[in-house]
Amino acid sequence: MTALPPGSTIGILGGGQLGRMLAMAAAQLGYRCHIYAPAGDNVACEVAAACTVAEYHDLDALMNFAGSCDVITFEFENVPVEPLKSIFGRVPIYPPITALEVAQDRVAEKEFVRKLGGETAAFAVARSEIEVEGAVSAVGTPAILKTIRMGYDGKGQVRVSAHSELASAWRRAGGQPLIAEAMVRFDAEFSVILVRGTDGEIRYWDSTRNVHEDGILATCCLPAGPLIESQQVAARKMAGDVADELEYVGVFTAEFFASAEGPLFNEIAPRVHNSGHWTIEGAETSQFENHIRAICGLPLGSTATIADRVEMQNLIGDDGERWAQLFSDPAANVHLYGKAEARTGRKIGHVTRLYR
Repeated sequence: MTALPPGSTIGILGGGQLGRMLAMAAAQLGYRCHIYAPAGDNVACEVAAACTVAEYHDLDALMNFAGSCDVITFEFENVPVEPLKSIFGRVPIYPPITALEVAQDRVAEKEFVRKLGGETAAFAVARSEIEVEGAVSAVGTPAILKTIRMGYDGKGQVRVSAHSELASAWRRAGGQPLIAEAMVRFDAEFSVILVRGTDGEIRYWDSTRNVHEDGILATCCLPAGPLIESQQVAARKMAGDVADELEYVGVFTAEFFASAEGPLFNEIAPRVHNSGHWTIEGAETSQFENHIRAICGLPLGSTATIADRVEMQNLIGDDGERWAQLFSDPAANVHLYGKAEARTGRKIGHVTRLYR
């Protein structure tokens, strides 16, 4: 791929905070960004050169958008795949559409990883309400039921501890096809974030220890501790194998459980990731800049960590009301996303602190 020169236009599907930070990184490298997203609180549009507000299935609008871009990427994995096939070939799309197809289906995702030798929790599929009991019986209780499609930050998930809870599980999960996963014993959660260039080169950032609260990522810390560090090499190989198999271009994330038996794959995210926000200040090249570099055919930047210790904290819901206190802290690198409403469970910013 010939590198796109500065001044070229990058199309970003999705208007949230990840798109916002991608657009900011692109601007620093001299690129313009065109955001495409349905109506909503599209904070990415505030920092982009252009914005199209339309549904993803509006093929006329999508065609016009593609015609204005030199390359297209996306900021979240639930962009509908079928409309994208109408613009495939008109303009490069990175990461590839195949990565979206795999990530959008939890069954396909786990089978894809298992095919490459990755370890996952035991799982079974329930495509109708009457299949729920059989699926849970196959994996045992306690179990977690997840919608096969969609779902993030704990949404679309129901935990069941006994068969007596199954009667309402289908309804509580939204009445759609589910995957039942065995609950696994683990000591920590971590993610492998890598960037893969158009030439197949892969670079990895250090893995953080990730702590979730109510299904939402709350904090990320480096160093991640001996257990995660001892499993990082194996997890990187697994993530790298998936990225190679997909012929991936851009930033790719694989989430893992650190267990006594080794790293256990949880899920992938074919995009920049919340657990990589620390890289803006904490790494020589952020995940956002390296994603732009990769999809534009530029050389990848160093992913080395530049501090002895890094802590990233998500600001969720009314956490943003502490903005005055946060801005008065000289150690706090504060990022607010400009969202109009601070709802419960909604990420409205993050804070990163470096310790040398």
